[in-house]
Amino acid sequence: MLIQIPDVLSAGEVMAFREALERAAWADGRDTAGDQAATVKNNLQIPPDSAVARDLGEHILHALARNPTYTSAALPLRVLPPMFNRYDLGMTFGAHTDNAIRTIPGSGGMRMRADVSTTIFLTAPEEYDGGELVVEDTYGTHSVKLPAGHMVVYPSSSLHRVNPVTRGSRWGSFFWAQSMVRDDGRRAMLYDLDMAIRQARAAMGDEAPAVLGLVSHYHNLLRMWAEL
Repeated sequence: MLIQIPDVLSAGEVMAFREALERAAWADGRDTAGDQAATVKNNLQIPPDSAVARDLGEHILHALARNPTYTSAALPLRVLPPMFNRYDLGMTFGAHTDNAIRTIPGSGGMRMRADVSTTIFLTAPEEYDGGELVVEDTYGTHSVKLPAGHMVVYPSSSLHRVNPVTRGSRWGSFFWAQSMVRDDGRRAMLYDLDMAIRQARAAMGDEAPAVLGLVSHYHNLLRMWAEL
């Protein structure tokens, strides 16, 4: 399930992020990659333990908490602190699958399962050529290049890549969540059901028997499938 979510960050927030990131020190992105991914990764990242990464990451976590679409799509139990990357001219990230297990920074070694991957675009599409996020799943190949402040959510199990940047520079934030529902097919069913509930509530009101039945069905499925 691949879902695009608009306006997670406002234009003003994106501008403030860019100003902070322009003043920050960038490092080789391979420092945070697994063994296979490091062989195909060529980008820059802000060190995850830097003050800039922590401050901006906290801002993103607050934005996620107020975004019902992200909550519905990811059903997050834990979210790894967001990180920040940059692809300048010629930089790319070849085909790879994200590591299944991540260590949560500052947790004393606590680990989490990466079920859901997310990218927030921090550069407008007209500012660069190439740099598309390409995700492969059972339904085909999807190329994603979104306006600044918009976000894409997709299964961490997907094979994906970032095409080479041929003009300009592509900046973004990326992170992973451990979902309460680890199976992507079940998450997709719950997401579709939640969207149907929203439409039914708007059309019929909260007290309609059909709405109450759908809400009950949603929560009973979540109760059946959730791992806490």
